[in-house]
Amino acid sequence: MKKIYVFLADGFEEIEGLTVVDLLRRAQLDVVTVSIKEEKRIMGSHQIPVEADTVFSQTDFSQGDMLVLPGGAVGTDNLEACQPLVGLIRSYAEQGRKVAAICAAPRILAGSGLLDGRVATAYPSVMDELAGAKRTESPVAVDGCFTTSRGVGTAIPFSLELIGQLLGQEKADEIAESIVYMGS
Repeated sequence: MKKIYVFLADGFEEIEGLTVVDLLRRAQLDVVTVSIKEEKRIMGSHQIPVEADTVFSQTDFSQGDMLVLPGGAVGTDNLEACQPLVGLIRSYAEQGRKVAAICAAPRILAGSGLLDGRVATAYPSVMDELAGAKRTESPVAVDGCFTTSRGVGTAIPFSLELIGQLLGQEKADEIAESIVYMGS
């Protein structure tokens, strides 16, 4: 079974993090929420407390298929400040394993030089921080092992794209239909 790690930091955008978790779990994927702190309780950007499945320091990421970084300005700052996470992202990228980021979080990938020459998108106010990337305003951009997306309003197509990558378009379409997703 495919294993996906979704990283949670105080200030993360709840819809961007939890939509991914919800839809990927509906697709029967093994999704693990990971606190970057030493405690499982994370406070979202809209003061919604969330309890992660595990904490970063106690997790073995060697068997993972994908890393997912939710956005939110403060959440992204906190993710970016977690040097073990940044190192893990680099390691996954070097191995060609999938890394996905939404909203402000693509700037973490850009800051590591991982998006240089690649098509990518992000929240409008973050687009200028994607230095080196071929920026697009598409809701979701896929280039190599990287998937990026714009924000809360694109959380469902972002999640469906990840399902399609991991399980095929038929499964993504099935999940879209099951949630009555009316997007294009």
